[in-house]
Amino acid sequence: MKKCIALFVFLFGTYLVHAQNMDINILKNINPQNPNNIIWRGATSSAYPVSIGVPAGIWLVATIEGNSTLQQKAYAVGSGVILSAGVAELLKLSVNRARPYTTYPQLIHPFDATESGYSLPSGHVSLAFANATGLALSFKKWYITLPAFTWATAVGYSRLYLGEHYPSDVVIGAAVGSGSAWLSHWLTEKYFQKRKNIRSKR
Repeated sequence: MKKCIALFVFLFGTYLVHAQNMDINILKNINPQNPNNIIWRGATSSAYPVSIGVPAGIWLVATIEGNSTLQQKAYAVGSGVILSAGVAELLKLSVNRARPYTTYPQLIHPFDATESGYSLPSGHVSLAFANATGLALSFKKWYITLPAFTWATAVGYSRLYLGEHYPSDVVIGAAVGSGSAWLSHWLTEKYFQKRKNIRSKR
């Protein structure tokens, strides 16, 4: 039994080392020595205002028009963004992974070395993918879905280009965001359907 445990620890440790090496090697190839491209800086800067502004804007239009269907979509997208922010923060505090430029100061060149918080997952990416997935689920139009996911992917790449996150941080952030959006969309549909059923019985 002890030999089995020792073998498992050895294999798991080897896997972690290999995964970490792959993570940093990919990041090195993306992150330049002077990451100052205005496009990728803009993509990163857009993550929070767009993720908050889009559902807020949808809700405002829906309220002005008195459109309950559009309001439901606003709640679905907005709650997905909020949920993803909470889950991402819990994961950050649980994993406590340092930023790549902190662990590899000679290899990674950050645009902003003062960003606070842990590295895994990327909060910017989780919000962006929660927003994109929420829009895709709510509107189901290619001309909304394609730009939304293009933007979210650009946010993800920007976090690597700027040296703020490992590739695995970005991938897990995208999964957290998309998963949060799916769950929020499902719960919102259930809630509004329940309200509709109650009203129809009155």
